[in-house]
Amino acid sequence: MSFTYSYPRPMVTVDTVLMRGTEAGLEVLMIERKNEPFVGGWALPGGFVDMEEELETAAARELAEETGISGVPLEQFHAFGKVGRDPRGRSVTIAFVGMLKSPDTSPALKAGDDAADARWFPVTDLPETAFDHTEIIDTALNWLHSEGYL
Repeated sequence: MSFTYSYPRPMVTVDTVLMRGTEAGLEVLMIERKNEPFVGGWALPGGFVDMEEELETAAARELAEETGISGVPLEQFHAFGKVGRDPRGRSVTIAFVGMLKSPDTSPALKAGDDAADARWFPVTDLPETAFDHTEIIDTALNWLHSEGYL
């Protein structure tokens, strides 16, 4: 059964902040966007939630599709819904965080789907990011500290 409402609905997306520790410090995984908006810009792996898909399943699917990484435990940590965060329209993203134990356990990256490239960046030297992804990364770092993970 499906319902149609006369009220506009926001887009729902997921984004994943995947981090790893290296000798040089903490790094975050980002993808280079292949499509508009922000084509060529750097973003967190993520995308739209399918209608019959659980949020964590969507986050894991998008991570695997865009970077080739799968099987990493993910934990939901925050929702972001500032008006104007996505130039395509009203968007709410549910953010997840995951941590690889060491760079030795990092699988090889393989950009796919709507990602032109995938790379690790030091959290202290991020490129300019698409959407509000710098804010999402900062919030993830604060959350990881408050939860005792860092």
